[in-house]
Amino acid sequence: MIRRGLVTQPLDRITPPPALDESRVRADFPILDRPVGDHRLVYLDSAATAQKPRAVIDAMSDFYFRYNANVHRGVHVLGGEATAAYDRARELVRQFLNVPRVEEVVFTAGTTAAINLVAQSWGGASLRSGDEIILTGYEHHSNLVPWQLAAHRAGALLRVVPLLADGTLDLEAYERLLSGRTRMVAVSHASNVLGTISPVAQMARMAHEVGALVLVDGAQSAPHLPVDVQQLNCDFFACSAHKCYGPTGFGVLYGRQELLRRMPPWIAGGGMIEQVTFDATTYAAPPARFEAGTPAVAQAIGFGAAIEYLQQLGLDAVWAHEQALLRYATDRLSEVEGLRLFGNAPMKVGVLSFVLGTIHPHDLATVLDAGGVAVRAGHHCAQPLMQHLKVPATVRASFGVYNTRDDVDRLVEGLAEARQRFGR
Repeated sequence: MIRRGLVTQPLDRITPPPALDESRVRADFPILDRPVGDHRLVYLDSAATAQKPRAVIDAMSDFYFRYNANVHRGVHVLGGEATAAYDRARELVRQFLNVPRVEEVVFTAGTTAAINLVAQSWGGASLRSGDEIILTGYEHHSNLVPWQLAAHRAGALLRVVPLLADGTLDLEAYERLLSGRTRMVAVSHASNVLGTISPVAQMARMAHEVGALVLVDGAQSAPHLPVDVQQLNCDFFACSAHKCYGPTGFGVLYGRQELLRRMPPWIAGGGMIEQVTFDATTYAAPPARFEAGTPAVAQAIGFGAAIEYLQQLGLDAVWAHEQALLRYATDRLSEVEGLRLFGNAPMKVGVLSFVLGTIHPHDLATVLDAGGVAVRAGHHCAQPLMQHLKVPATVRASFGVYNTRDDVDRLVEGLAEARQRFGR
């Protein structure tokens, strides 16, 4: 079995796990049965949002059908059942990320909300003029703009780790950027454009040596490989349910208990208090301190079902399946005349971004869609990276557990059709 530290060693050095049953997995996703025009749907946009297995859809429907109620308040049967299911979801998240304590799991509206929580709560209380925040050259806007705002408010400075030619981080430059002024290192575990997997554990060790904290944007890693926040040695970790085959509008933040306890509330309201008077309020301990208002109960239950689904498949098997597909797709795309692929790091998640000749990425995605192949086209919320790559946009094909070699072949066929149509 691939251990949680698998990203430190190539797949060919690890005993391979049992292969996924592709036909059985695809049957778990009802949406894949729908046609697009006269074509079978080929969904290659999981980096934007993953499709949902029947287990998730059924779990959320069951909540609304049988025990819809608010949690942690009512003493009636429905409230008790909803609370039990909601609390169980938090424990499932704890196991999924190997979080030491369930109190260190904060429910949020997604990765973006989780990062903003840290940037505004921790950042507002901790950052001072002259402090420095280190980001990387391939950050998603959601792990860039919140820190940019926090830096502007505090008079702090942003520093950026440059990229090497293969799309990996320049760790020598990173070491030079670290100093006693560094307060936070915010890094994507995996790039949503290049697929590059960051050496988070190594970066965290180096950051902690100068007294800095580390926040990891795990939106693109959590669905694809076993994540262990203790092994990563990060201080915060954020991810979204919808990229992990769960519902939209929901995510989690892991934070070390001693940090969360020192952080002030981010959003105020019901459920995050101990005592309220008109003169003053005392706040609940984390995670409740950061979960004001009626929670997303159905979404939490749905995310719990998604985690159980991934655990049943085995994240080691998911990783192996997607890595084999990534290698096949890389080889096939390299055969396409005029195609330029961005990022060839030795360790990647299943993301391939490219341009084809002078065809605009939006035009190329439109042609592919006409053939039933769904991809992403644009800057992928990573405009500074696009500037570095010297392109306005790319086409991005991204893989999930339900994708197969046949999907890749359909993509290549669509690219050939586009070349023929545009003559370039």
